[in-house]
Amino acid sequence: MEIKKYLSVLAVGLAILLPSSCQKGFLDQTDSSNPTRFVLFNKPADGIALVNAIYDTYQNADLLKKSLWYYANFQSHDFFNWGNDRFYNTYAIPSTFGGIQVFWQRAYIGIARANSAIVIIAQMKENGVLTEALADRLTGEIYFLRGMTYYYLAASFGGVPLELTTGANDGLRPKSTQDEVFAQVEQDLIVAAGLLPWKEGYDPTDLGRATKGAALSYLGAAQMWLKKYDLALATFNQVTGKYTLIPKFIDIHEADKENNAESIFEVQFVVAGTQSWGASNEVAWIGSFGMPEEVSNFGYDYGNKGLYDGFQTGDQRKAATIIGPGDINPSPGIIARGGIKSYALVKAGFASTDPVVKLKYTGSDGNIINTCGTIAKPWIGTDLTIPRSGYYNEKMWRDPTLNGNSEDGTIFGAQNQVLVRYGEVLLNKAECQIRTGNVAGGLATMKLVRDRAFGGTAPAVYMSEGKVVADPLQMVYHEYRHELSGEYSTFYNLRRAGVATSFIKEVYNIDIPAGHELYPIPQIEIGLNPNLTQNAGY
Repeated sequence: MEIKKYLSVLAVGLAILLPSSCQKGFLDQTDSSNPTRFVLFNKPADGIALVNAIYDTYQNADLLKKSLWYYANFQSHDFFNWGNDRFYNTYAIPSTFGGIQVFWQRAYIGIARANSAIVIIAQMKENGVLTEALADRLTGEIYFLRGMTYYYLAASFGGVPLELTTGANDGLRPKSTQDEVFAQVEQDLIVAAGLLPWKEGYDPTDLGRATKGAALSYLGAAQMWLKKYDLALATFNQVTGKYTLIPKFIDIHEADKENNAESIFEVQFVVAGTQSWGASNEVAWIGSFGMPEEVSNFGYDYGNKGLYDGFQTGDQRKAATIIGPGDINPSPGIIARGGIKSYALVKAGFASTDPVVKLKYTGSDGNIINTCGTIAKPWIGTDLTIPRSGYYNEKMWRDPTLNGNSEDGTIFGAQNQVLVRYGEVLLNKAECQIRTGNVAGGLATMKLVRDRAFGGTAPAVYMSEGKVVADPLQMVYHEYRHELSGEYSTFYNLRRAGVATSFIKEVYNIDIPAGHELYPIPQIEIGLNPNLTQNAGY
């Protein structure tokens, strides 16, 4: 885990080298000769920068895409990997996989930063450097970020070591149980919720920072992991009314609608103003990896036709979630730009003198293609020994300025990544209502989400995968999938409910090997910590 090294540096708030090919430094330092916290943290901006460094943990594509997104979507079997990480397709993730190593390492760097910052912010408050209001808010942000990080660690790996202090351990703790970790998440988020303002309590220059609503949303979810459904319901009720479902599902992930009225917490990439996450604004390849190779030279993740076919007739979420052969990209931003036919690779392909290439970029009407391939000629990439399905994640294909083409330099995009939004909170609330005996209330809450999905009023009969679903909890599980696939939550929510393996078996007739709902503990960390044991099944 290398926690000892991280803590010794963080005790005085100095920069740590981050394990990322796309990162820049996180704090600009001018005095490197034996600095102390009293030298470094003598004005309010220093305290803000210290907390920003914890946010910076999440400005990383390997953590977000190759760990959280892969888990939420490859584990659900709704999406597959085509590149070097195809082991996800068969639930054979090796303990040496670099993505989970980066996840683990960055998570504990963020936790170490948080543990250091708790002490330093308290001292700055005592010394009068920070006002009580600013110190309390920053402390709330610290506890939120530490709680959220442990949330994802426990949800992904099960039990993990709990590091809660600075300078008092050597990073060689054994794993706490999954329930013990979520109990700590609950404690951290209760503290955070008590200190943080609602989103309207922030200045516009602070847009994107942790809020009371974000803390309560993760708190309720943590309480669900602990099977405290009554407490979780009370927590979600505090969020109700503070956010709204935006009218059109297609708009949720539009590049020009970041931090909208439905968004509760999203990772900020290029941030305006002075409150950027870390010392520099970041960009990432998250979007281009999900676009077809025919428009991006990538196409490393692609969709399962079963997801495409599983939506109920009339569900507008289908077009906004997964795009297939013959489909126009429905993104308003991409349509305004001219559609798929505006992409550089599409133009070049249609102009090609090679008839095979030209055919790939010719629409069914004989003109330059403006759809995601055609039914007769789906876009399945160039490696026909391992063809893709022709279906792709529409939620990640939204930034109209991102061609994803290595030749024109637009591989990297700056679009924020939404980790939790009000639509998910409502579905979580519906599950809690049903589990605590209020079935009618749970169905009514779920109907709010479904009515939006159908553009007005959802059908009275619930259908998924072409079958009628009558059991209320099963409806919620299918709603998690149809509402949240292609985002950061689906498999997490199914595992939390205890139905991940049975659900994937029902929907896709795929058996998840015993123990492989969880990630393996990274082998490097086991080598560094003799008290760390591998998860069962690996």
